[in-house]
Amino acid sequence: MKVLFRKWIEHVEKPLAPFTTVENKYVIKEILGKGSYGFTYLVEDEQKNQKVLKQLRRYKRLDHSGVKAFEREATILKDFQHPAFPQFFEKFEDKSQKRFIVMEFKKGKTYEQLIFDDKVQYTEEEAIKELYQVLKLVKIIHNKGYVHRDLRIPNILKCENTHYIIDFGLARRVTDKVDKEEKLNRLDKRLFRENTFKSDFYALGHFLLFLLYSSYEPETNKKKTWEEELLISSQCKIILRKMLQIDAAYNGIDHLINDVEKCLN
Repeated sequence: MKVLFRKWIEHVEKPLAPFTTVENKYVIKEILGKGSYGFTYLVEDEQKNQKVLKQLRRYKRLDHSGVKAFEREATILKDFQHPAFPQFFEKFEDKSQKRFIVMEFKKGKTYEQLIFDDKVQYTEEEAIKELYQVLKLVKIIHNKGYVHRDLRIPNILKCENTHYIIDFGLARRVTDKVDKEEKLNRLDKRLFRENTFKSDFYALGHFLLFLLYSSYEPETNKKKTWEEELLISSQCKIILRKMLQIDAAYNGIDHLINDVEKCLN
């Protein structure tokens, strides 16, 4: 019954409408996303500055783990004082007991927008260079003792030559125990969500493949593996196989960065 109630609440709960004012100072301009934990909005404050407002879903407010995860994101953002990650501004609860976090809005495009909208194609060298820039940011996260656990295409932004990583809603300290509800049966989901550094490498392996496929032209309809389809160097294949945990996985980011640097030299 509890699961059915949660699914029903999640289905019927609607995000706040554009032009709604929250706490008499944040005007919602558009909805940026809808996740399992909440809604994310682009808002303007009293000085017309753009910010991101994240709202915890109603059923998650009744769930201790949901509230804990929401609070954790605020704590993590406060722990990072770096221009590559969103700056934390405040958290609050309104009169109707809705919980919110306010953070910096990072302007940039996802790689999906760059590839499909802007028609950018990446050679192997260019793709590796993009990965290298992102890895330098992930190293900051890992050195702080955190695993991001959600390094998907929508959460990596690029604005000209500057890269950003956003959405720390699933991030955890590497020493944290994963909640029971987060234990996943599917292997690929588990590899993405494991509370180890290698889960971030696994996600970035898929990120690298996404970039490499931007310049791929299929020669046949026959289904092949990425190793059969992509004409890439042996060193790039070695890196990908380790990131995707086909071969023994990277245990730390320095080893991965060193291999990527060799690939660039």
